[in-house]
Amino acid sequence: MRKRVEVAAAVITRPDGSFLLGQRAPDTFYAGYWEFPGGKVEPGESAHAALVRELEEELGITVKRANPWITREHLYEHAHVRLHFFEVAEWSGTPNDHVHAALEWQRADALSVSPMLPANGPILKSLRLPRTMGVTHAAEIGIDAQLAALDAALAAGLRLVQIRDVTLAPEAREQLARESVARCHAHGALAVVNGDAALAAAVGADGLHLRAAQLAELSERPAFDWVGASCHTRADLEAAARLELDYALLGPVLPTATHPGASGIGWGAFHMLTRDLPMPAFAIGGLIATDMDAARGYGAHGIAAIRSVWHRSAP
Repeated sequence: MRKRVEVAAAVITRPDGSFLLGQRAPDTFYAGYWEFPGGKVEPGESAHAALVRELEEELGITVKRANPWITREHLYEHAHVRLHFFEVAEWSGTPNDHVHAALEWQRADALSVSPMLPANGPILKSLRLPRTMGVTHAAEIGIDAQLAALDAALAAGLRLVQIRDVTLAPEAREQLARESVARCHAHGALAVVNGDAALAAAVGADGLHLRAAQLAELSERPAFDWVGASCHTRADLEAAARLELDYALLGPVLPTATHPGASGIGWGAFHMLTRDLPMPAFAIGGLIATDMDAARGYGAHGIAAIRSVWHRSAP
């Protein structure tokens, strides 16, 4: 029977997208392994309070803003660890290795240190996931207009696209998907196809985006590098977690033209529904680029948009 340990962990980021890792000291479990800084949550202490305390003790920095992100669990030989990850984008002071053998700034797509602590390894894939998802609406504006908007958005920094447009005729949808994937890959962007695994495979997409109804019917994860799902309830989100999906979309958060007359669930409900999930969650519904800070403050990985992203894109 392993003891349960609650841990607060920090993804401390710099403007260039790099994050800080520490190498565990020789006199600790998993000596020499690399980890995200943090430490044990004491009885009666919140995970956020523990994070602030641990980063001051371990690194000598003062946290100014830490956003809740994802929660992962891992069974070690000595303990069942539950890690509450926060993204720390603002702090004061200079990080010092008070308890670690070494510190290194790293990027998820170019990691140069190893081995990673087992519980922290899956976090690296989540950090490779872009913060803005553009969702196509070619059925509304036309394929040529959508592809032109995609070109402009990719040039402006968009790096994640969901090819939706399920109402297009099969030939037209395949054309849209094939040309969209080619454009995305030319810019190093990820492209996922909504709902159609055969189409996603045929056009060489990076992954599959599941509709909520599809999610409810699955017992195992589809065989793609990237798999996400649209979710509307906590049950949907927990189903996505059980399948070990890479991300979820939840909304609509604000009123949107896609759901006329609906007020949206609001940021408070988004935060409560997505708490303690093991994978990143995107907010969707009536959002624009300037909503990014608010979204991440409520625990979102980023935002997804069907319309606004094609007018102004954010990385």
